[in-house]
Amino acid sequence: MITKTLAGFSLSFLICSVVMADDFAVVYPFEGDFDDATFNVENAILDAGLVIDYISHTGDMLSRTGPGLGSDVIIFDAADVFLFCSAVVSRMVMEANPMNIAHCPYSIFVADQEGKVVIGYRKYPDGVMKYVQAMLEGIVQKAVGD
Repeated sequence: MITKTLAGFSLSFLICSVVMADDFAVVYPFEGDFDDATFNVENAILDAGLVIDYISHTGDMLSRTGPGLGSDVIIFDAADVFLFCSAVVSRMVMEANPMNIAHCPYSIFVADQEGKVVIGYRKYPDGVMKYVQAMLEGIVQKAVGD
């Protein structure tokens, strides 16, 4: 029951991303397939002079673990989360408040749900963390082609 409720929430999030984006994430539709989107995100991150620490294949994990948890719900056709850091931006925000370490590493996600591909990132609190959000916005805009 909980699994299906959570899966339904995930589906609702992607379908209603425009409405819900204001709460906790910024989400943009991508005109193209999942592989093109991940390629664009990876290149946009690298072109910004950043190093990708890890790519979480979240969609694969959800597909793999669903049956063992008693769920047959397909949440994503594919979903990856790119984790990375910026020494310059991280130093700036952590000098302002060392507990901004809680926001590190930064991430950008790509998700495909029934052929609808999106690219996005979580929103950050007001104040110095807006520099992180601006960095992520620039990377995502490059990835979506705007």
